[in-house]
Amino acid sequence: MATVTGSIGVLNRIRMPKTVGFSKSQRKFDCKRSASFAAATIAGTAASVSVEVPELNSTLEKNGKSSEYSDTLFNLACPICYKPFASRGDPQVTLASTIGSGVECYTCKKLYFQNETYLDLTIASGFEEYSETMPATTEIFRNPLVPFLYERGWRQSFILDGFPGPEREFKMAQNYLKPATGGTLVDASCGSGLFSRLFARSGMYSHVVALDFSENMLRQCHEYIKQENIPKENLILVRADISRLPFVSNSIDGVHAGAALHCWPSPSAAVAEISRILRPGGIFVATTYIYDFIAVPVFRALREFYIRATSNHLYISERELEDLCRACGLVGFKCVRNGPFVMISASKPVC
Repeated sequence: MATVTGSIGVLNRIRMPKTVGFSKSQRKFDCKRSASFAAATIAGTAASVSVEVPELNSTLEKNGKSSEYSDTLFNLACPICYKPFASRGDPQVTLASTIGSGVECYTCKKLYFQNETYLDLTIASGFEEYSETMPATTEIFRNPLVPFLYERGWRQSFILDGFPGPEREFKMAQNYLKPATGGTLVDASCGSGLFSRLFARSGMYSHVVALDFSENMLRQCHEYIKQENIPKENLILVRADISRLPFVSNSIDGVHAGAALHCWPSPSAAVAEISRILRPGGIFVATTYIYDFIAVPVFRALREFYIRATSNHLYISERELEDLCRACGLVGFKCVRNGPFVMISASKPVC
């Protein structure tokens, strides 16, 4: 049984958001809250509160692994400054305390909102007027119809390109992800959570983060989690940009990205972010397509035009993917192929 102790002023930094935007009443509340916190700090208030979090220690004891930030909210950090929302000795954000509440970065003073489904850690989180439009290959997954169809025929059709099917693919990924056993696993571009749910049910990881940019994909994932009665103690849904991952550097044990690498607007920016958040020895596993026939010179030119027009990347060799990983500081590249399908893995060097 873990006991978390903190000042009342610290707890004031967690609150229940009522709306998505910043209203006048919310801004007024923020001013009062900040003033109360400052007054309590100056006066040297010693009042404290204890919060029991039984899930945390039991999960870590079960898996036998704990990271430097194991008592924080899944190693999450501000996507602007990458400072953790909580650190050892400052546990204002825990597994239990974040359900239905927002979190605030102490450094940037930016407030991030959590609804009943997911925690929004995109840069534009909480703003009504400003939003960002992504390339077509990203925006299509924000359409409500695509998440609904994804596990109702769409993902199953991948077998036509050599994908082995979800169950077999999951076992292959598990084999590569052995270095992450007992630690924190991020399922990047998780979609409807097909593999996030499998990872959570496996009991092999202390924390599983289902991460995607699409709000509707995360809502569909949430529905499946409820239907399958998957425990939520070690599973969290996070909305984030793959090129601005909201995690503390060197804190994540493994990152999985199923059938996503070709959809990312900038694969190098995304893999560089993955390299940043992985701990030394941490593992990156991904699946995508390789179209060898495009290596013909005439098709190479067409490929460049296609990528610029759609932001959908077409890979032509294992060497290209290996170079991508090496350029981003990952080593030990491995891959297995079946037609266009390829599963790759690479790890962060141990200093």
